[in-house]
Amino acid sequence: MTQQELAMLTQTLLASRGFAHKVDIADVMTSLGNAGISYVPGMKEPIAIGDDCAAIPDGDGYLLFAIEGFVDDFVNSMPWFAGYCGVMVNISDIAAMGGRPIAVVDAVWSQGMDPASDIMQGMAAASAQYGVPVVGGHTNNRSQTGQLAVAILGRAKKLLTSFHARPDDVLIMAIDLRGEYEAGKPYWNASTRAPSHRLRGDIDLLPQLAETDLCDAAKDISMAGAIGTALMLAECSKVGLIINPEAIPRPREVPLAKWLQSFPSYGYVLSVRPNKVADVMAKFAARDIESAVVGTVTESSEVWLANKVGRCLLWDWNEKPFITSYKETKQKNSQKMAEQAA
Repeated sequence: MTQQELAMLTQTLLASRGFAHKVDIADVMTSLGNAGISYVPGMKEPIAIGDDCAAIPDGDGYLLFAIEGFVDDFVNSMPWFAGYCGVMVNISDIAAMGGRPIAVVDAVWSQGMDPASDIMQGMAAASAQYGVPVVGGHTNNRSQTGQLAVAILGRAKKLLTSFHARPDDVLIMAIDLRGEYEAGKPYWNASTRAPSHRLRGDIDLLPQLAETDLCDAAKDISMAGAIGTALMLAECSKVGLIINPEAIPRPREVPLAKWLQSFPSYGYVLSVRPNKVADVMAKFAARDIESAVVGTVTESSEVWLANKVGRCLLWDWNEKPFITSYKETKQKNSQKMAEQAA
C-alpha cells in the first residue's frame, strides 16, 4: 500500500457510516453529563461510560448490563438476521468485558407480526446456538416500521475493559474468518451456520483470558469496524495507537477498505502486555481463530495508520473527541495545563 493509498483509506474510514454513528455518541454523552451522572446506591464511584457493558460491582465479581439498538433499514430489510444479531452482538459485548451471558430481553416494534415474527425467529435461533435464554421484553404491534432493541445481563469474575490499555502494549486483533457476507451487506456472518458448541467455546475464550490474567483491555469490534473500534479503545484508555491496517486478519478475497467497514460476527481488539502476546495468540490459534499483531499503544492522543511506506493521522481524540463528551475533554485539557503550570 502506497502513501497515497493509505491516505485514501484514511479518508474512506472517516467518511464511513460506522464512524458517523460513533461520533454521535459524543453528543449523547455531553447531554448525559449536563443532566448529571447517575451513581449506584452505596457505591463511591460512578459506573464508567464508554465500555461495551456497564460493569456493576457485585459480591466477588461484576454484573454486566448492556443494550443494542438496530437501525430501522436493517431491521426491515433483514428481520430474521436482525433478530439473530440482537442476541449475538450482546453476547459478544459480554465476552468483550470478560464475562459470560445470563439472559436477554427484547423490545420489538412492528405492524402486527410483520416483521415481528421473523425477528422473533431469528432471536430464537441465536438463543439456541449460544445457549442464552430470551426471558422477556416489550412489544408494540402498532408501529409504522419495524424496530428492535435487545438488552443483556451477564457476569464476570475479572474484567476486560476499554480503560486499561497502556503505553507500550501490543495491539492484537482476533477475528473469525470462517464465514461469508450476509446477502451482500457489510455483515460478515461466521455464526448462523457454525456448530453451536464451537461458538460457545469461542465466546468463552475471552473470559478465560481475563481470569488467567493474560489480558485486561479489550473491545468488541462493532459497526465502526476494526479501526474505529480500536480508536474507541484508545480514547477510553487515553492512549495513542499506531496501526498497520494491512496486518489486520481478513479473508484474502475481500478488499481492505471493504473489510475495515464490515461488522464481523466474532472480532475483538485487545491491548496486551508484551510478555503475554504469545500466550494470547496461542489461545486463539488453538480454536482456529485468526489473530495478528496489528500495532502498538503509545503515550499520546493520536491514532495513526502506518506501514513501511508511510503513515497518516486518523484521529486525535485530544483535539476532537470520538465518543467521549466535549465537556470531559475540555476538563481534562484544563487539568493537564494546570499540572504542567505547577
